[in-house]
Amino acid sequence: MPIHDQGYRRYEGKRAPHGQAWWIIARTQFLAALKYRPFVILLLVSWVPFIGRAVQLYLSTSFQQVSMLAATAQTFRDFLDQQGLFVFLVTIALGGAIADDRRANALQLYLSKPLTRTEYIIGRLVPALGVLLGVTFVPAILLILLQIAFSGSTTFIGQNLFLLPAITLVSLTQSLLSASTILALSSLSKSRRFVSIMYAGLIFFTAAMYQVLRTITGNRAWAAVSPGDMLDVVADAVFRIRANPPVPVPVAVLVIALLIAASFWVLERKIRVVEVVA
Repeated sequence: MPIHDQGYRRYEGKRAPHGQAWWIIARTQFLAALKYRPFVILLLVSWVPFIGRAVQLYLSTSFQQVSMLAATAQTFRDFLDQQGLFVFLVTIALGGAIADDRRANALQLYLSKPLTRTEYIIGRLVPALGVLLGVTFVPAILLILLQIAFSGSTTFIGQNLFLLPAITLVSLTQSLLSASTILALSSLSKSRRFVSIMYAGLIFFTAAMYQVLRTITGNRAWAAVSPGDMLDVVADAVFRIRANPPVPVPVAVLVIALLIAASFWVLERKIRVVEVVA
């Protein structure tokens, strides 16, 4: 009878380097979202304003009679502001990223593997950022390229070089604030629906609170309680739009930075508790 050695055997398979587990989580979440038809329809609808703006650029560069439609910095600022509705809807659709894991007790399973809290957070954050930038940054940059193609010159972009960093900064700030906030709220509940309600309530309640406090006190500085108004202040400043902001730009930047930092703090604390329990 043959005797088989059951001692130590050297592993001959391929070892994945540490620090790349977040990509598996991100890819899985993104592919799962694309299988959800209403979400895909929402993404397609979010590009309808892009088509309208593209037609505007074509007409303004091809026909002198409609030169009043010519692109300016305000055109791209208005486009990103218009996309704010779709940012809101897409963010709500992403509300179950962590809540679903908590409901299925999958978070404990994730953290029982060679996976750090940071990798898990990045794995959930990257898909949200990617989708939101696909609603804001990507179409805005494509509009600039269309402007160059339709006009047949780079004169416009040469006269407005600040538009490229402006679009990048505003899109990234808006996407990071929305993604970090919805993930923080998602870590507080096991219900996707409740997370969506909390996020919508946060956005609308803070905006309404600002209007009430402004009416009572006559002081526009209460805009600091509304994340949406703070984003508007930063966006107007970055796009060099002459406006009368309710608060100084540094104050708006500080408020947004604090909100993002608070969101990541909540995420880290809630996931740490699960990790300790696991």
